[in-house]
Amino acid sequence: MSLVGSYVALSKPLAAALPVLLLAWLRFGIGALAMPHWLAKPATEVPMTWHTKRLLFLESFLGNFLFTLCMLYGVSLTSAVSAGIIMATIPAMVALLSWVFLRERIGLRVWTAIGCAAFGIVLFALSKSGQVTQTGHGLEPPSIYKDAWLGNLLVFAAVVCEASYAVIGKQLTGVLTPKRITALINLWGFILMTPFGLYAAMKFDFLTVRPATWLLLVFYALAASVWTVWLWMTGLKTVPAASAGVFTVMLPISAALVGVLVLGETLSGMQVLAFAIALAGVVLATLPAQR
Repeated sequence: MSLVGSYVALSKPLAAALPVLLLAWLRFGIGALAMPHWLAKPATEVPMTWHTKRLLFLESFLGNFLFTLCMLYGVSLTSAVSAGIIMATIPAMVALLSWVFLRERIGLRVWTAIGCAAFGIVLFALSKSGQVTQTGHGLEPPSIYKDAWLGNLLVFAAVVCEASYAVIGKQLTGVLTPKRITALINLWGFILMTPFGLYAAMKFDFLTVRPATWLLLVFYALAASVWTVWLWMTGLKTVPAASAGVFTVMLPISAALVGVLVLGETLSGMQVLAFAIALAGVVLATLPAQR
């Protein structure tokens, strides 16, 4: 999740240089080129059932394809603060879905951790809004968000997609290796995005992209399609989905740190406090349970 936040922050120049749909297609394409050997079926793997194949498709469709579309279009219709507050519900949504579909028992400590994570990110979003208002650096007035209700709904749909990604991933790790899951869901993402990517590519002048942007694209693709997915699936083999969901709080934290350390942004005292509260939730979730 820390790596996800890092490449999300560093993808700003990529989104400015490439159309979003083309960027997503190239990401999956580079990921597919990086791990063809992970597609091979291990000798110890049992034949996949139709149920497992459906889960693989849903993992890619919800976690890669639909999440990207809902998030991009949702944020474009609502304010960043509203989107940040809605995204803070991811840990709770993961816990809810893991309780419903995986029958995981969620104790008081995990619920407290989820509450800390959500409260910290909400506090960060509100403090960021106040900082923008005081400094006058807002890019657009709030009145432009005429369809904010639709944007908020799409962002919430992205939250459900992300939570489903965690829960389905937990089920897949019981029958497939993390490397094979990573390669297969990336391949599905490439297939789903190909029609949109080809359409965007036909209208784009690739000669306008600088060499440094191509290097950043390679890092983004490997981080988004290979490294982070493999790390997440490997962790899910031993960590309950509800507890893993708490770690999604590291996404906005690491994104903000990259913004400060690399992009020259600033953090207020209130934002530091918000992150401290959110990190307290991670500490609660990772403390060893008493026997």
